[in-house]
Amino acid sequence: MGVSLLALVGPARAQVFKAEEPLAHTYSIVARDPKTGEMAVGVQSHWFSVGTVVPWAEAGVGAVATQSFTNKSFGPRGLELLRQGKTPEEALAILLADDEAREVRQVAILDAQGNVATHTGKQCIRYAGHISGRNFSVQANMMLTDKVWPAMAKAFERSEGQPLAERVLLAMQAAEQEGGDIRGKQSAALVVVKGQRSNQPWDDTTIDLRVDDHEQPLEELERLLKVHRAYEHMNAGDLAIEKGQVQQAMQEYGKAQSLIPNNLEMKYWHAISLANNGQIDEAARLLREIYKKDPNWRELTTRLPEVGLLDVSRQQMEKLLK
Repeated sequence: MGVSLLALVGPARAQVFKAEEPLAHTYSIVARDPKTGEMAVGVQSHWFSVGTVVPWAEAGVGAVATQSFTNKSFGPRGLELLRQGKTPEEALAILLADDEAREVRQVAILDAQGNVATHTGKQCIRYAGHISGRNFSVQANMMLTDKVWPAMAKAFERSEGQPLAERVLLAMQAAEQEGGDIRGKQSAALVVVKGQRSNQPWDDTTIDLRVDDHEQPLEELERLLKVHRAYEHMNAGDLAIEKGQVQQAMQEYGKAQSLIPNNLEMKYWHAISLANNGQIDEAARLLREIYKKDPNWRELTTRLPEVGLLDVSRQQMEKLLK
């Protein structure tokens, strides 16, 4: 990649760039939900594994998107500056002050209050630009047309009321509808963090989805987000089971299954919750469908009573195993 990079920038400016700085020419969005405080970064690019380069976010602190001739240090350094109490404008100014390649950088910084600062260098490959608003910024470079980032901003603003992750995805889909990256598409990512840091930081990133290499990365990202939502219901169902709330668990498993009806895992636990709720016939019907596709689930059913996850009579168990 170093050779191609030198060819692009020419020997006179080659010393400005480093081989480890990825060419993440792309479009992205940093955004905040004013009701929940959640913050997110969404990105798509014709570059492998863009999710390891562009998006950075920390609960209670902010979010950063660093792209074009990417300076990855802008992510963690930008968050650290916000953590120290700097505004996005102050943080951005500090990052760019000693950066000889500032004119080929594109970076957006969002803080936990919804303030935004964005920079598009004068030498970013056209079409390049950004639009910032309260609680969001959209930015793009090397786009097919100059309609990409305005379409992103409009889509985000019009989707108010929907969950933040879905709003971010809609903004990226709007970018693609206007032509997106002039080179095409390859990878995408979506990160969402809580608005406030908790005493369980391992749970503060609520969504972290990446599509590293795909012909239709946004379609795949949309699918993964749907799976994520389904497993949120699965987790809620598991929690309800732990609390002995069988009816609540059944509802949550049912919601999960409705999102991904062909997922055996979700169908299985829905069936088990039905059985624990006394609806043996319906549970047995679902289990038969599962066993036909994979008989290992029948063996799993025999193991559940010993750990208290299935409470049925011997006669009922025979019915569930047919």
